[in-house]
Amino acid sequence: MMQRSLLTALAGLLMIAAHAQAVLEPAARTIRCAKAEVTCLAIAPKGDRVLVGTDKGAELRDINTGKLVARFDFREDESTAVYHVAFNENGEFVVLIGFTGKREVWDVKSGKQDKMLANHRWIPDAVRTKQLGLKMGNSPFDRFYQQEEAKHGDITAKADKNGVVVFTNAEGAAVQTLKFPENKDQHHRAPCLFTDAEFITGTDDGRVLFYTLAPR
Repeated sequence: MMQRSLLTALAGLLMIAAHAQAVLEPAARTIRCAKAEVTCLAIAPKGDRVLVGTDKGAELRDINTGKLVARFDFREDESTAVYHVAFNENGEFVVLIGFTGKREVWDVKSGKQDKMLANHRWIPDAVRTKQLGLKMGNSPFDRFYQQEEAKHGDITAKADKNGVVVFTNAEGAAVQTLKFPENKDQHHRAPCLFTDAEFITGTDDGRVLFYTLAPR
């Protein structure tokens, strides 16, 4: 009888511990991009591709195999860093935005830049771009991270120094911390992105990590 009670209590503690987690460790899978700092992420409308913004342009990858689908160069002044990425409604075009708010639209199929920005009403306008923290006149040495925080239900993921991600509950209490010792840049802020079933983030050496959400 006592043994059964102990087992029941242990099971209860394990359940509490599982619920205290935001994501299951280790990462379920990893996509390795070119060696660059991952700054932002976007999932294609069909859920089959991930657009990875880095400090050296952006890459489009198959979300399941990690295979490179397209690479998009980006340059403004002396910077090649992309700080915001997004797809249009059908995934045929992507937008890359840099530190001053410069916007480039690229055709996914051809891999070429589309010069006619006025044709793409889905891209952030100047006001929205400013809300993202991208302003004319900023130094290229400044850093902007538009995905420092993301919410999923009562869990909030927030980027911290050294590429750490801290998960907090509805009360603001930390429930889990993801650390990446491989990060070399103490200023790196990991992008935070939730899908229905996963949490996705990136490191300063080009890795995109997919974590399964913990049962709740």
